[in-house]
Amino acid sequence: MKNRKFSKVIVDGAEQAPSRSMLRGVGFTDEDFKKPHVGIASLGASVTPCNMHLDDLASIVEKSVNSYGCKGITFNTITVSDGISMGTEGMKYSLVSREVIADSIETVVGCLGYDGVIGIGGCDKNMPGVVMAMARLNRPSIFVYGGSIRPSIENTDYVTVCEKTGEFAKGSISEDDLIAIEKISVVGPGSCGGMYTANTMASAIEAMGMSLPGSSSQDAISKAKIKDCEATGSAIKYLLEKDIKPSDIMTKKAFENAITIVIALGGSTNAVLHLLAMAHTIGVPLTLDDFTRIGKRVPVIADIKPFGEHYMSSLNAIGGIQPMMKILLDKGLLHPECLTVSGKTLAQNLENIAAYPNDQTIIRSLDSPIKDTSHLRVLYGNLAPEGAVAKITGKEGITFTGPAKVFDSEEEGMEAIQGRKIQKGDVIVIRFEGPKGGPGMREMLKPTSAIMGQGLGDEVAFITDGRFSGGTHGFVVGHITPEAYVGGPLAILENGDEITIDAQSNTLSVALSEKEITHRMNNLKITKKIPTKGVLSKYSKSVQSASLGAITD
Repeated sequence: MKNRKFSKVIVDGAEQAPSRSMLRGVGFTDEDFKKPHVGIASLGASVTPCNMHLDDLASIVEKSVNSYGCKGITFNTITVSDGISMGTEGMKYSLVSREVIADSIETVVGCLGYDGVIGIGGCDKNMPGVVMAMARLNRPSIFVYGGSIRPSIENTDYVTVCEKTGEFAKGSISEDDLIAIEKISVVGPGSCGGMYTANTMASAIEAMGMSLPGSSSQDAISKAKIKDCEATGSAIKYLLEKDIKPSDIMTKKAFENAITIVIALGGSTNAVLHLLAMAHTIGVPLTLDDFTRIGKRVPVIADIKPFGEHYMSSLNAIGGIQPMMKILLDKGLLHPECLTVSGKTLAQNLENIAAYPNDQTIIRSLDSPIKDTSHLRVLYGNLAPEGAVAKITGKEGITFTGPAKVFDSEEEGMEAIQGRKIQKGDVIVIRFEGPKGGPGMREMLKPTSAIMGQGLGDEVAFITDGRFSGGTHGFVVGHITPEAYVGGPLAILENGDEITIDAQSNTLSVALSEKEITHRMNNLKITKKIPTKGVLSKYSKSVQSASLGAITD
């Protein structure tokens, strides 16, 4: 087979005998040196349900690769768990892990001369991290999603537990009730089951063409997921033979397809951050304004949690996202000509996809959407000169005005929420949680879930220079830029300042005169301390604005 442009440097010729001797030590044969080498990056780890089964999938992938005349070599990289670290200092490492994953895969593949790459990920940052590595390396690549967890028999999940903590704080349930929910809600392998960040990114990557058709909606433990892994060998062989690389697939139109699917599914705000980062890595000019432009013509049609009623497993049972993609394609909302890792175009992949059953209630028709335009709103104004990202479905309302309750960390905000110090009409402000100032741009699922649990979801708003989990719902605005730590306007807010969030005019503003804003800016002193050593220090020094995807390149 052709396309050994990288492995031949490592193993061909008498001068590379030492290299071959090392590889013989791990089982290589004479024939293996003549084959394209495919690095299989597994993010398997027992630290989280999202990833606990991925090494098993990697074994299936390696066998498949070997059966199609290539040589698969499996290696591992790190993963962390947002769900476990949420609300703690540990969460500062979550977004950082995206860069570590990308760096580590690039390091292994670049060092060892693999001709192709297959990445197998589960939890939130795995997916963009893997795809960013593939983009940097730009050699034939396929992403394999580990699949979604099934909800409990009682129809609960991780986010349910988070919201129950708010009910406990309110006094609506006992600690025994809380622990009972805790014990039943996360069962078995797979990523969180709603349209949270993991399933959002898996869907976006499939729509972009970097995973095989149908990959994104499959249950983690299923025959379909096994078949998905078994199909990688044939697919990577074809990509290698034709020299089809990520740069051939991850085009501007492919990113527009991904954004369209994220909107239609009501996906996570984190998709904005990750798609911007992935586009930067591959060299595609993508901005916040592209999300606004596409959002004006694409409706939300999926009734999936967190603001809907269903889980991804239910959508998978009726056909997954492909029938929905066919609906959007037929209406001219997707670019049909985009190439995918199947070797076919998007249109060709969808050509024979059957429609959803007539009696299904998960995916609405385009004539009767949940929301006519995007739920992802990019806001500008005197609080967000470089932009902010809101997740507003319309169920919460379209505008919100209220007095600021200002906190300089997630912990301070959480203490106030749990202490019942937040009142109807308040705008909670949590600042100094941006990429540089956190550092790490923590997700605010615990405070937003506590608000929901207290029954205040429709009564208060929440703004931050941090991020929100895909499981967050309510009137929330994140990714505010410039962040407070670098002197953004968020840093000058005081308790009682009147803040307005307007999803019609796409603005985020505070009712202060320019004179007062200038006065406060001139007298601003940033006292927040950040680590001076270690990974958080390095990240803070290199990371760029959330409006650019919090990239470190």
